[in-house]
Amino acid sequence: MKDITIDYALRATWQSVAKMYNEEAKHFGTTMAVGFTLLSIDPKTGTPSTSLGPKMGMEATSLSRILKSMEEKGLIIRKPNPDDGRGVLIHLTPFGLEKRKDSKDVVLRFNDVVKENVSEGQLNNFFEVMETINSLITEKKIYSRNTKLNNHHQ
Repeated sequence: MKDITIDYALRATWQSVAKMYNEEAKHFGTTMAVGFTLLSIDPKTGTPSTSLGPKMGMEATSLSRILKSMEEKGLIIRKPNPDDGRGVLIHLTPFGLEKRKDSKDVVLRFNDVVKENVSEGQLNNFFEVMETINSLITEKKIYSRNTKLNNHHQ
């Protein structure tokens, strides 16, 4: 375990999770990306298309392909945003709401099984580490041009 980099552990674990979600999504005739999008859309008020990409950490071009496919499958509809004349709100259709529930059930099952096999303390430590990594990145404390890359060796 000592020789594995943090980056590798994150990537390998996320790839396993993504593969598992995609395999499960096939049983519902969908993909993990569609499921993730369904969960990112507000089921009551809809979500502005412009805020969906940043919310999901996804590029606009990738998201627009997913949204087009979701619209063709009858999962979503686009409506003018009453607060922004040029904007569009993405709303779930009744079929989209049904598939959103399936996606939510899959995610909750994953959470439940992990919680059954990991102590509360371990889980709290995991979230604390993830939060620290995100903060270090957000605050540019890893690759800032003002910080020496090897300052941990000093």
